[in-house]
Amino acid sequence: MKTLKVLASGALALALLSGCSNMTRTERNTALGAATGAAVGGVLSGGDALGTVGGAAVGGLIGSQVK
Repeated sequence: MKTLKVLASGALALALLSGCSNMTRTERNTALGAATGAAVGGVLSGGDALGTVGGAAVGGLIGSQVK
């Protein structure tokens, strides 16, 4: 069931990001990094909220630095 939630969250994030055509490259990379980080953090922490939020924060930070 947790795997289904993670996959559904990833699909939702992908759907939301597809509407970001007017974002700058940095904004897009930050959002994509946060979404990816949240998914990875959720999977690695077994669905723990703190792991998911931490993953989103780290992913967003890394994504904002990608040029």
